[in-house]
Amino acid sequence: MNDQQAQTFLNAVLARYPNAQPTLTAHDPFEILVAVMLSAQTTDVAVNAVTPKLFAAYPDPQHMAQASITEIEAYIDRLGLYHNKAKYLKALSTKLLTDFDGVVPQTYQELTSLPGVGRKTATVVRTDAFNIPGIAVDTHVSRIIKGFGIVAATATPDQIQARLETLMPQSTWITLHRALIRVGREWLTAKNPQLPPEWQQFAPYYQPLQKAGKA
Repeated sequence: MNDQQAQTFLNAVLARYPNAQPTLTAHDPFEILVAVMLSAQTTDVAVNAVTPKLFAAYPDPQHMAQASITEIEAYIDRLGLYHNKAKYLKALSTKLLTDFDGVVPQTYQELTSLPGVGRKTATVVRTDAFNIPGIAVDTHVSRIIKGFGIVAATATPDQIQARLETLMPQSTWITLHRALIRVGREWLTAKNPQLPPEWQQFAPYYQPLQKAGKA
């Protein structure tokens, strides 16, 4: 897709999901940070099933930092990679206390200094907790954008983010990344991708479907 075709497609995504919202249940920056980190290689549904009790036990960095890794594991052991995630939760909570007075920071540099927090997680925290414009690139977004040839098949998540943020107005970024995730979950899945009926004009561009699904 050239720039104009890509913009037409991305505007169609926005038109289909104009009010796309976060699918993780969290109520403050710390909860958002924890939930997003837990969601790696795990469904949001699974995360939402364990976080109410986790947040009740550890509502802030102070409580989380005081817990043992084993205690944290007991709340999240139904999730993938829970051993590592428990270690990260304790470590990032400790760093929030020592470096940031227990307050979740807002810049990429500060957020990615926290254990277990990469750029994708930082972008979601910035958008969901602080309403700072950005397009987070998860596996769904990567699969879709590569599949349509909006970026090269070898593009990194950072390159995909930069490309999308160049193509689209900043005012659309937060909704767009949420909407693309919805498309990836509901339509352009990795195993059996389908296009909504009104998107058939884009069908010739989505090639190869299965190879894109490995992004």
